Amino acid sequence: MPVAVALAIVSAVTAILWIVRIEVVGPQHLVFFYLLPMALVAVLYGSLPAMLGAIAATLCAAYFLYDPLYSFSVANPLELGELFSFTGLALIGAKCTADLFRPTIDLLQQNRAVED
Repeated sequence: MPVAVALAIVSAVTAILWIVRIEVVGPQHLVFFYLLPMALVAVLYGSLPAMLGAIAATLCAAYFLYDPLYSFSVANPLELGELFSFTGLALIGAKCTADLFRPTIDLLQQNRAVED
Protein backbone atom coordinates (compact mmCIF):
# COMPACT_ATOMS: atom_id res chain seq x y z
CA MET A 1 0.00 0.00 0.00
CA PRO A 2 2.69 2.64 0.84
CA VAL A 3 4.51 1.99 -2.44
CA ALA A 4 1.24 2.40 -4.36
CA VAL A 5 0.63 5.72 -2.61
CA ALA A 6 4.15 6.88 -3.47
CA LEU A 7 3.69 5.92 -7.12
CA ALA A 8 0.27 7.62 -7.23
CA ILE A 9 1.82 10.82 -5.86
CA VAL A 10 4.63 10.63 -8.41
CA SER A 11 2.05 10.16 -11.18
CA ALA A 12 0.00 13.15 -10.04
CA VAL A 13 3.06 15.40 -9.72
CA THR A 14 4.31 14.24 -13.13
CA ALA A 15 0.99 15.14 -14.74
CA ILE A 16 1.08 18.62 -13.20
CA LEU A 17 4.72 19.19 -14.17
CA TRP A 18 4.09 17.92 -17.69
CA ILE A 19 1.34 20.53 -18.12
CA VAL A 20 3.63 23.22 -16.71
CA ARG A 21 6.39 22.15 -19.10
CA ILE A 22 4.05 22.40 -22.09
CA GLU A 23 2.68 25.81 -21.06
CA VAL A 24 5.91 27.53 -19.99
CA VAL A 25 8.60 28.26 -22.54
CA GLY A 26 12.24 28.46 -21.53
CA PRO A 27 14.67 26.59 -19.31
CA GLN A 28 12.96 24.79 -16.49
CA HIS A 29 14.23 22.75 -13.60
CA LEU A 30 11.00 21.01 -12.76
CA VAL A 31 12.46 17.79 -11.43
CA PHE A 32 13.15 19.36 -8.04
CA PHE A 33 9.40 19.82 -7.43
CA TYR A 34 9.29 16.09 -6.67
CA LEU A 35 11.29 16.61 -3.45
CA LEU A 36 8.45 17.87 -1.26
CA PRO A 37 6.02 15.05 -2.10
CA MET A 38 8.77 12.47 -1.56
CA ALA A 39 9.55 14.03 1.84
CA LEU A 40 5.86 13.74 2.73
CA VAL A 41 5.88 10.06 1.73
CA ALA A 42 9.00 9.54 3.86
CA VAL A 43 7.29 11.09 6.89
CA LEU A 44 4.08 9.11 6.47
CA TYR A 45 5.35 5.72 5.29
CA GLY A 46 9.11 5.56 5.84
CA SER A 47 12.20 5.69 3.70
CA LEU A 48 11.69 2.66 1.44
CA PRO A 49 8.48 3.88 -0.29
CA ALA A 50 9.99 7.36 -0.57
CA MET A 51 13.16 6.00 -2.16
CA LEU A 52 11.17 3.92 -4.64
CA GLY A 53 9.10 7.02 -5.39
CA ALA A 54 12.27 9.06 -5.95
CA ILE A 55 13.55 6.51 -8.45
CA ALA A 56 10.17 6.49 -10.20
CA ALA A 57 10.21 10.31 -10.21
CA THR A 58 13.63 10.29 -11.87
CA LEU A 59 12.40 7.94 -14.59
CA CYS A 60 9.19 9.94 -15.10
CA ALA A 61 11.14 13.19 -15.31
CA ALA A 62 13.55 11.75 -17.87
CA TYR A 63 10.66 10.42 -19.95
CA PHE A 64 8.14 13.27 -19.73
CA LEU A 65 10.05 16.46 -18.84
CA TYR A 66 13.40 16.40 -20.65
CA ASP A 67 14.15 16.58 -24.37
CA PRO A 68 13.71 14.37 -26.31
CA LEU A 69 10.24 13.84 -24.92
CA TYR A 70 8.91 10.30 -24.49
CA SER A 71 12.39 8.82 -24.40
CA PHE A 72 14.65 7.92 -21.50
CA SER A 73 17.66 9.46 -23.21
CA VAL A 74 18.50 13.02 -22.15
CA ALA A 75 20.05 15.21 -24.85
CA ASN A 76 21.68 17.89 -22.70
CA PRO A 77 24.53 16.82 -20.37
CA LEU A 78 23.58 19.61 -17.95
CA GLU A 79 20.08 18.14 -17.63
CA LEU A 80 21.56 14.69 -17.12
CA GLY A 81 23.65 16.07 -14.28
CA GLU A 82 20.50 17.67 -12.89
CA LEU A 83 18.76 14.28 -12.90
CA PHE A 84 21.68 12.62 -11.11
CA SER A 85 21.80 15.45 -8.56
CA PHE A 86 18.06 15.14 -7.97
CA THR A 87 18.29 11.38 -7.54
CA GLY A 88 21.07 11.64 -4.98
CA LEU A 89 19.36 14.45 -3.10
CA ALA A 90 16.00 12.67 -3.11
CA LEU A 91 17.44 9.37 -1.86
CA ILE A 92 19.42 11.05 0.92
CA GLY A 93 16.47 13.30 1.76
CA ALA A 94 14.07 10.37 1.98
CA LYS A 95 16.32 8.51 4.39
CA CYS A 96 17.07 11.56 6.54
CA THR A 97 13.44 12.69 6.65
CA ALA A 98 12.21 9.24 7.64
CA ASP A 99 14.88 8.91 10.33
CA LEU A 100 14.20 12.42 11.60
CA PHE A 101 10.61 11.57 12.49
CA ARG A 102 11.24 7.97 13.61
CA PRO A 103 12.44 8.83 17.17
CA THR A 104 9.24 10.79 17.79
CA ILE A 105 7.10 7.85 16.69
CA ASP A 106 9.18 5.39 18.76
CA LEU A 107 8.85 7.56 21.87
CA LEU A 108 5.09 7.85 21.40
CA GLN A 109 4.80 4.07 21.14
CA GLN A 110 6.94 3.61 24.27
CA ASN A 111 4.78 6.09 26.20
CA ARG A 112 1.62 4.24 25.17
CA ALA A 113 3.12 0.92 26.26
CA VAL A 114 4.05 2.36 29.66
CA GLU A 115 0.58 3.85 30.12
CA ASP A 116 -1.11 0.52 29.34
